[in-house]
Amino acid sequence: ITKSFLTYGKRSEAEFSVTLPNVRKAWGLKASGHSWILKVLKSNRAPTMTEHTTNQNTSIDDAIQLLLQEGYNNGLPQIAEMILNAAMLFERSSHLAANPYERSATRNGYANGFKGRTLKSALGALNLKIPQTREASEPFYPSLLERGSRIDQALKSAIAEMYLQGVSTRRVTNVMEELCGLEVTSTQVSRLTAKLDESFEQWRRRPLSEISHLILDATYIKVRVDSSVRDCAVLVAIGIHREGGKRTILGVSVALSEAEVHWRAFLSSLRERGIGIPDLVTSDAHEGLKSALKATLNASPWQRCQFHLQQNAQAYVPKVSMRQEVANDIRHVFNARHRAEADMRLNEGIEKYAKSAPSLAQWMENAIPEGLTIFSFPEAFRKRLRTSNMCETLNTQIKRRTKVAGLFPNEASILRLVSAILMDISEEWESGKTYLPQIETH
Repeated sequence: ITKSFLTYGKRSEAEFSVTLPNVRKAWGLKASGHSWILKVLKSNRAPTMTEHTTNQNTSIDDAIQLLLQEGYNNGLPQIAEMILNAAMLFERSSHLAANPYERSATRNGYANGFKGRTLKSALGALNLKIPQTREASEPFYPSLLERGSRIDQALKSAIAEMYLQGVSTRRVTNVMEELCGLEVTSTQVSRLTAKLDESFEQWRRRPLSEISHLILDATYIKVRVDSSVRDCAVLVAIGIHREGGKRTILGVSVALSEAEVHWRAFLSSLRERGIGIPDLVTSDAHEGLKSALKATLNASPWQRCQFHLQQNAQAYVPKVSMRQEVANDIRHVFNARHRAEADMRLNEGIEKYAKSAPSLAQWMENAIPEGLTIFSFPEAFRKRLRTSNMCETLNTQIKRRTKVAGLFPNEASILRLVSAILMDISEEWESGKTYLPQIETH
């Protein structure tokens, strides 16, 4: 700590540099590559009574005496308090555009005493005096604390990460004590969890830009309901931005059923948030989802997931020995160069199995065409939009994370965890590479 800072009242107008990497690290503040620059705006005048007191309390001699009398463990926290309190005084003066007791035409409000606050840190509890203001154009709050302090922000981030791992509130409390040296109560964890829920809710309700393609799917997670274990449906929607071609996770919804009413409410919310009318919707053929799509996005062409079609076909194969052959024939249809060729190959397959597997042939005639809508789009789009595998990959990540937590106590706990997972992935997608090239589709 430079002597010039701790004795700033003895000099006229000047700038003082404070390099505090170790202290900032101990406080839990994010270190930067720059020193703090604190500026004394008053020049060539006698110090006020307040400045005399500040000078006395922040002198280098007092700091050394504190270390000698209290030792490192007890003295350093008090020095940290001195520096933080002095820095906040500087910031208040800057906010008011005037020093204490200074008459100034540019003054923006007045000092209004102090408000005590205890800031928990790795150094222990720091007793701070937060400068207050009145009649200022904007409320004043020290940037050092950033409305909740960096300690609180770090705690919030840690809790979010632990929830991603399915850690219980009690275990969160124990881990935070071990990592931060702080006594964190279950009530504090629950309160911060509520703040997380607010951020997740804002993300789920955020306005959306128009999308060109919509991919939908659902997965199931075990939840306890009225002393019984139920499967809870987690609906996920992925969109491709019409402008830019990047992927984004549009939203997630959790309910005890994948029925039409759940899908309809979910899709209606996406429409209300601004997705527009997609050029294509890709999903499996769940009856509830199909009915909801007709009710909410009937103007958008539907592409039945080709991967699910392959799986569904196996239920109609009469012999195990035929399964690979049937899979190859269906794949041959999907890999056609254009729709006319795909229709020709499909007709050949229907004729092939008309006698040996009539149920399969009938199913192919009715179901396979639902998976050929993609042929009306450029070839560059087809492999990425002909299946809902993108959602399946997300569901795999969700299952991997939720498996740690085991049985969830309620639907809200599932929604919290899944939202945290999907927010992280969506941010990575939106800051990453373009997923689809910008090609005019119509």
